Amino acid sequence: MKLLSDILYKVRLEEVIGVTHLAIASVAFDSRKVKKDGLFVATRGTATDGHAFIQKAIESGATAIVCEEIPAQKNENVTYVKVADSSYALGIIACNFYDNPSEKLKLVGITGTNGKTTTVTLLFNLFKALGYSVGLLSTVQNKINNTIIPATHTTPDALVLNELLAQMAEQGCDYVFMEVSSHAIVQNRIAGISFTGALFSNITHDHLDYHKTFDEYIKAKKRFFDWLPNTAFALVNKDDRHGLVMLQNTKAAKYTYALKNVADFKCKIIENHLNGLLLNIDNQELWVKLIGTFNAYNLLAVYAAAVLLKQNKINVLTTLSNLNSVEGRFQYVKSPNGVVGIVDYAHTPDALKNVLETIKDIRTGNEQVITLVGCGGDRDATKRPIMAAIACEYSNKVVLTSDNPRSEDPEEILNQMQKGISPADTKKTLRITDRKEAIKTACTLSHKGDIILIAGKGHEKYQEIKGEKFDFDDMEILKETIKTLGI
Repeated sequence: MKLLSDILYKVRLEEVIGVTHLAIASVAFDSRKVKKDGLFVATRGTATDGHAFIQKAIESGATAIVCEEIPAQKNENVTYVKVADSSYALGIIACNFYDNPSEKLKLVGITGTNGKTTTVTLLFNLFKALGYSVGLLSTVQNKINNTIIPATHTTPDALVLNELLAQMAEQGCDYVFMEVSSHAIVQNRIAGISFTGALFSNITHDHLDYHKTFDEYIKAKKRFFDWLPNTAFALVNKDDRHGLVMLQNTKAAKYTYALKNVADFKCKIIENHLNGLLLNIDNQELWVKLIGTFNAYNLLAVYAAAVLLKQNKINVLTTLSNLNSVEGRFQYVKSPNGVVGIVDYAHTPDALKNVLETIKDIRTGNEQVITLVGCGGDRDATKRPIMAAIACEYSNKVVLTSDNPRSEDPEEILNQMQKGISPADTKKTLRITDRKEAIKTACTLSHKGDIILIAGKGHEKYQEIKGEKFDFDDMEILKETIKTLGI
């Protein structure tokens, strides 16, 4: 139980009707989760407005309401608190309710279109190997040292986020590394959170179904850096033309990393093979097990963040050389016949291009590249023809298939993808809606030494069709198909 007055600390109050010396047992922004002596925060979502459920929350036991509009009919036993922005207030309230756990941790957030999951996971694995107690908040999973907590969103809602951070603080975590999505920034899920540092990887075409314009998407990412205190560090990829934009208004200490430009932290790729990379980072050579230029950026960002967190450079580099790739990120299997199957989460045009360019760098030129790709339903439709065009540009054969169609007709998604295919590329393109059948076909088309890329779903263990999730694991199906076909 906490006093309402303590929970509202630092919240910008416009009006209060009722007493704030009130014991609160729980906080909720979903009226279905309200309990006796609870506080209900009425937020405005994309689908529903919490203000419509204030009466329902009171009937469920809410004794205090935070809202942007105080209802005309009031309950004399309920305290009403008016604020300008309920979602922002919810972030501050969540921090206060869980005793501001982020202030007890060294918390580093990573934002960007591509590379977030790999970077946070590598940071988690690095600091764990260095002997620290560590927490992870990512798209794939949340972890407290070796304990796995399933993830439902890239960045959890403010209440779940603070509850997780409180658990991490309670269990003695020294560092926590978390993905910070653009949705989370705009929806104020990280409001009130205290960050030790922030990383920016890159920004490319994605989430325009939500942000509407690329400019709004950039502004969303930038807000994260604008919020940083002067005690934090801001680390950005200088090779991305929007990297320096992120630093424009931040109070944090500014640092850059790059492969191509002059920067505070530099890396050079000496060798790039299917077995790994030989890198020169800050004039030190090291061999790593990860593959491709995009992973050179991820590893450099991890190294730079570790150095900014006062870790010994040589210890960091030595440990990095022993780290393995992240599940579903350029994860590959080799068949007895020498066929290489690669599973990657690439679900944006830039990510797909990066993976295919990496394959181009490591291939001999004598083998075929067979790319299987789809696009998710209920998401940015403008990228669909672009992704099909990129797949055709870099591949000898292309199989268009379903990703997670969600509520959309998978055939219509494929129709939109096909618009990106030129008449010259039509002959090398197949269209197979059933993803399992598409993987089997891609394997059937392969010969000794060929490379098959299965793009889009990566670590996901399901396929979402018409509101239902079915078990589906690209890597398991790939391995099973290779074994069955004997390729």
